[in-house]
Amino acid sequence: MAHKKGMGSTRNGRDSHSKRLGVKSHDGELVTTGSIIVRQRGTKVLPGENVGRGRDDTLFALVDGYVSFERQGKRKKRVSVRPVETGDLRMTEPVAEMSAG
Repeated sequence: MAHKKGMGSTRNGRDSHSKRLGVKSHDGELVTTGSIIVRQRGTKVLPGENVGRGRDDTLFALVDGYVSFERQGKRKKRVSVRPVETGDLRMTEPVAEMSAG
């Protein structure tokens, strides 16, 4: 039987919060100006047309439009936003009207 109380290790017992990185808007998705497309560390995904890059390498839309990913070499990808006219912005498909009768 132990004559002294066990002591917990001081080298353990901490963990960091997850950073919630990754793709936030996928290929073909409709985004509005300022929408975050990718949160990343470093430039795994490069900014293309109508896409800006923040100080922390976050990619965001500069115009309203549809997200488009394409390969850039062997290891990288490039994301662009294909612009749409403001009258065409629909977040969901229109629901077919039911006829009364």
